[in-house]
Formats: sequence, C-alpha cells, structure tokens
Amino acid sequence: MGIVNIEDELHEQLRRASRASCRSINGQAAFWIRLGMLCELNPGLTFQELVARELRAAGVDAHDPAAAAA
Repeated sequence: MGIVNIEDELHEQLRRASRASCRSINGQAAFWIRLGMLCELNPGLTFQELVARELRAAGVDAHDPAAAAA
C-alpha cells in the first residue's frame, strides 16, 4: 500500500462521500480511482454499464431483487 497526496478539498469530498456510501475513506478513494480508470479504458460505456459489468464479474445478480433483499 502506498500514500497518495491529494488536495484538502478532495479529501473532504472523499470523507463526505464515504459516509454517504458506507465505505471507509480509503475504500471510497479506491472506488473512485477504479471507476475513473475503467472510464478511461472504456470510453464507450456509461457509468451504469461499468458498474453492472463489475457486479457481474464479482458474481452479483443485479436482476434478482430477492437476492438483493436477502
């Protein structure tokens, strides 16, 4: 694991977003970094398409509401 220096305002936004999404600050930063990388590598896909693809790759059935409620 390494250390990344970011602007104070971005860190504050990470802190707020992590609280809203129930992630740690590091988890939120990793999420944003990963999605940003995926967006750059797949410019033809939307955010929703990228998230759906990642969920499928992780074995999550996003179309099964019963599984989501369990």
